[in-house]
Amino acid sequence: MKSLIKGVVAGLAFSVAFSGIANAQTIRMGTEGAYPPYNFINDSGEVDGFERELGDELCKRASLTCEWVTNEWDSIIPNLVSGNYDTIIAGMSITEERDKVIDFTQDYFPPSPSLFVALSGGSVDLAGGVIAAQTATIQAGFVSASGATLVEFATPDETIQAVRNGEADAVLADGDYLMPIVDESNGELAVVGQESIGGGIGMGIRESDAELKSRMDKAIGSMKADGTLNTMIKKWFGDDANVF
Repeated sequence: MKSLIKGVVAGLAFSVAFSGIANAQTIRMGTEGAYPPYNFINDSGEVDGFERELGDELCKRASLTCEWVTNEWDSIIPNLVSGNYDTIIAGMSITEERDKVIDFTQDYFPPSPSLFVALSGGSVDLAGGVIAAQTATIQAGFVSASGATLVEFATPDETIQAVRNGEADAVLADGDYLMPIVDESNGELAVVGQESIGGGIGMGIRESDAELKSRMDKAIGSMKADGTLNTMIKKWFGDDANVF
């Protein structure tokens, strides 16, 4: 009987400890703040972009208050797991490898192609050249397995700069991030290849926070159902963006 009671008490303690976040009124939303138009820091020093607008709406529908926290990309998952914030909403593709460490909501952005971008006017050996990618991304994993030489950088801006200064022959990143940069480069940069890798983009949540995941899943589903999410995607990524 004592062992049974201990088991019940332990189970209750576990439940209380890990349901606190989901029941809290304020949820800390972790993002990078350096990956426009998904997320960036605006002139007022605040988190802005598609995921800021989306996250605020999701919290509203889930009856929660958002508090925004920025974190460097290469440590964004460890800092979620250690409790520095409660979600990751940072253009993170849902992958099997990541899903072993954290949980994901349903996708809030559909799968979209990754692009190779290089300096205009030259030929690029994508299979055997030097390709830049941001550390800990699906693109870095793809390049590493492709036979090309991978050079990794902590921020997406540094991957572009590596192409411009000759450190890399091309960069591989999300097309939604790269295309505005190409369009604004006055012909300096060009798309030289395309790959379909990874799934859609979802919100990362600790495996212990099942209630929070459920609430966010429900909120995302409601935005898909009423068309709000597609409208928001087109606002930030253009009328030709992939939608649900």
